[in-house]
Amino acid sequence: MVTAADIIEKIESFAPKTLAEKGDPTGLQIGDPKQSVKKVMTTLDVTEAVVAAAIDQQVDLIWSHHEPMFFPAKNLDLTKPQNRLYAQLIKHDIVVYASHTNLDAAQGGLNDWLCQAFGIRETRPLIANEDGQTGLGRIGTLPAAVPVKDFAKAVKDTCAVAAVRLIANDPNRLVQRIAVLGGDGGKFWPAAQAAGADLYVTADLYYHVGHDILAADFAVLDPDHHMEALAMQPMADLVQTWFPTLAVTASTVNTDPYTYE
Repeated sequence: MVTAADIIEKIESFAPKTLAEKGDPTGLQIGDPKQSVKKVMTTLDVTEAVVAAAIDQQVDLIWSHHEPMFFPAKNLDLTKPQNRLYAQLIKHDIVVYASHTNLDAAQGGLNDWLCQAFGIRETRPLIANEDGQTGLGRIGTLPAAVPVKDFAKAVKDTCAVAAVRLIANDPNRLVQRIAVLGGDGGKFWPAAQAAGADLYVTADLYYHVGHDILAADFAVLDPDHHMEALAMQPMADLVQTWFPTLAVTASTVNTDPYTYE
């Protein structure tokens, strides 16, 4: 019998909670670690649609990147959508475990998966920890230099989004050394430029930060925070490798809150 605790032990060995950023409530979110598990679902976000799919598929444990309880519940008023989500998870005995910034920083983790998806090789941490192997972001190289607009289109296609935001003075400028930081990494663009990147791929860039980037003659590509959904299948593959007898699936629910008209 495989328990939630068995799976959590493997997850925390791969992405130790000690790697998480200060204040990040990563870890067990809902449920009993002693519960037996037969089916696991991986997801970027835990939304009502994701939970409905998990219930329909009789999932016992959800491994999520983003914490559903990032902000603590102040009451259990079930007229509130987020509280109803928690109630559904508890009612159906679904354990929820989240690996957030520790999965970002882990060696072989989320940012490595993004680099692989974007064709970036020979990577190292962008914001390295003392061990030199873990840390936020990655920086590496493409096999050959390409115009930044072409790389932007390739990332757009890989992420399956309607549009990406490119901040660059010259969209035809050749880029080869690329830095990547999944999620909200706008504040680290100076570190990416200082590390010798030709282009920095991250999300949630602010308008005025964009002006600063142009003034510094740097280039940043924002394919949307939802680019981290590329991690769901590698997460599922990990669980399947650890526990071959389990049924493991990556969520097919699109949790991106943005649409482009």
